[in-house]
Amino acid sequence: MEDRRGQGGGGLGGGGLPIPMGKGAGGLGIILAIVVALLFGGNIVGGGSDSGFSPGGGLQPAPPADQGPAPGSGEDTLFEFTKFVSQDAQNMWTKVFQNADRSYKRAGVVAFTSGTQTNGCGPASSASGPFYCPADNKVYLDLSFAQQLSRRFGATGDLAWAYVVAHEIGHHVQTALGIEANVRRQQQNDPGNANVYLVRLELQADCFAGVWAHTAYARGDLEPGDVEEAVGAAEAVGDDRLGAQSREQWTHGSSALRAEWFQRGFESGDPNDCDTGDVDI
Repeated sequence: MEDRRGQGGGGLGGGGLPIPMGKGAGGLGIILAIVVALLFGGNIVGGGSDSGFSPGGGLQPAPPADQGPAPGSGEDTLFEFTKFVSQDAQNMWTKVFQNADRSYKRAGVVAFTSGTQTNGCGPASSASGPFYCPADNKVYLDLSFAQQLSRRFGATGDLAWAYVVAHEIGHHVQTALGIEANVRRQQQNDPGNANVYLVRLELQADCFAGVWAHTAYARGDLEPGDVEEAVGAAEAVGDDRLGAQSREQWTHGSSALRAEWFQRGFESGDPNDCDTGDVDI
C-alpha cells in the first residue's frame, strides 16, 4: 500500500463512496449471469490465518512478531489497519479467481489525507472521500474519512471503516470482470437511466464487501456487534441520508438498499448472490 499521507497535491475531487459521482446500472444482470456464473464456481468461505487480524479479537491488526507493538499514533494504527483489511480482501478475491482458473491482478492501494494525484482520474482532495479509479486500477483511501464516518455520519467501530475499504476493493473486482466497463456503456447508450446503472453498480460493491465480511466472520475474526457497525456505515452513506431530494439524484442507493445488499453478501458469502442487475431503484 502506498503511503501518501500529508503529501497534498489534491485539487478538484472525484467521486468517492459518499460523494455523488454521476449517473448510474441495468446491464449488470446480463454480464453477471455470464461472467460471474462462470467465474465463481463455489463458496469462497475459508482461507488461511494470514489475515493479520487477531482471531476472535475483532478487526484489530496484529503486529508482525518481529516488529514489536503496533505504531503509536492513531493515524499510524489506522494506516496499518487499512493495509491489513485491503490485503485480506484482495487475498480473498485472489483465491476466488484461482478457484475459477483465472488470475486476479491486485489493485494498487493508496492511503492519503489532504489530497493526492491519480494517474487516470485527475487530482483528488480530502473532499473526494475514498474512491476507486478504474483508469489506473487503484483504490484511493482518504484516512480522514474514517473520522468523518463517526463524527459526521454516526457510523462507529472498526468494521465501519473496513466496510468502506472492502467496498472500494469491490469496485476493482467489477473492473477486473468487465462489469464496470459494461455499465459505462449502458450509461452512454441510455443516459436517461444513467443513475440507475450507477446505483446498481454501487450496491453490488456493497454486496462484495459483505462477502468479504462473511469470510472474516467464518475465521472468527469478528466480535459480536462488528457486522452491525458495517451495516450502520452502509446506512449512514445512503443517498437519502446524505440529503438527496429525489431518487433521480441517487448515485449510491438508499440507506435501506445499501444495508440490504451488504447483509446479503455477508449472509451468503457467495458473489453469485450479488447480481444487482434487476434491483428496483
